[in-house]
Amino acid sequence: MSLTTRVFAGFVLIASAVVLGTALLSEYWGRLAPCELCLVQRWPWATAIVISLIVLLVGARAPLSWVALVFAIVFAISMVLAFYHVGVEQHLFAGPTACTASSGRAMTLEQMKQQILGTGPVRCDRPAWTLFGVSLAGWNLLASLIMTGCCLAALSHGARRRSVALGAPRGLA
Repeated sequence: MSLTTRVFAGFVLIASAVVLGTALLSEYWGRLAPCELCLVQRWPWATAIVISLIVLLVGARAPLSWVALVFAIVFAISMVLAFYHVGVEQHLFAGPTACTASSGRAMTLEQMKQQILGTGPVRCDRPAWTLFGVSLAGWNLLASLIMTGCCLAALSHGARRRSVALGAPRGLA
């Protein structure tokens, strides 16, 4: 069976729905409050779902190589965001000031209000949950890496298939 644009878009749609669905289930069913970086990491997956649905509607008119390239860019962005979040969790990078450990001293009126109310933001530098020692950001990094690899493989397949079709005599492609 040859890889078609619709089959690939369907695969991306299912994979993205599973990843985004898992994040939403962990939030609403598992009661894991997402941090600011966790919320940002959901955007590429949601974008991939929207693009997949559009490609499924457009169908065969969209070349596989172009679709795979767009998805590869989306998942590469997801990979960078996840890598940054893992780095913040490991204290390799400074995270956003809104969700990293503070010294406990309020510098603004809003920080003082949060300390008084005891409702500080969810911290990005402390994983709320791990599986086999890997945080959700780490699993997102792995999923993004796998999807980027799948997209690059589909890009290569689409480019090969297109070059064969363009170079072959009429009726043979």
